[in-house]
Amino acid sequence: MEQDTKAVIQQKFRHLEDALVTEISQESTIRQLAEGENVLQTGQFIRSTILVSDGLLKVYREDEEGNEFLMYYLQPGDACALSIMCTVRNDQSGIKARAVIPSEVILVPAHLTENWLSKYKTWNHFVISSYRQRFEELLQTLDSVAFKALDERLLFYLKRYQQVQGHEVKLSHQQIADELNSSREVISRLLKKLEQRGALQLHRNYIEIIDLDSN
Repeated sequence: MEQDTKAVIQQKFRHLEDALVTEISQESTIRQLAEGENVLQTGQFIRSTILVSDGLLKVYREDEEGNEFLMYYLQPGDACALSIMCTVRNDQSGIKARAVIPSEVILVPAHLTENWLSKYKTWNHFVISSYRQRFEELLQTLDSVAFKALDERLLFYLKRYQQVQGHEVKLSHQQIADELNSSREVISRLLKKLEQRGALQLHRNYIEIIDLDSN
């Protein structure tokens, strides 16, 4: 099992040095996630740093009424920067992380990751890079919410979806409306306008993205 874990880490996290890869494979566990399964819950004390080895995770906030606010996605080779921060500070999670599709994560015990910051240069660089990337994505999300009209927010949402999941958006109009804190009727109207411009095509059970950059 250790050799299998090591092979996965070497494939997905190529920049990590051999000694660190060996230590991760010896100390960590691999967890399989079903589609829709949460690996992080709000208020949970995080005992492990989360590395994504396969699939796709959605990191989001949820209000008291169950409305979701998408923060960013995590793909294979990514680390959940907030899980690293919470493990170091022994804080409770303020976010949720859910598998969008069947996924696989590597759970690294918290007491190790802090020591690795000074022990392994590649881990230090990886953590800093993860923080920077997630911070930039959060700024983009904040800009979209604070400064853009709903049609621009929808376009931003669809572009980000396309980047991580491809050109077929397998979400209902209501699901998109919930993500953008809008109504299904408004989102359907905006999607219809995008279809008329040739940016996408609406099908019965999915939305096919054609060319969002032309709008």
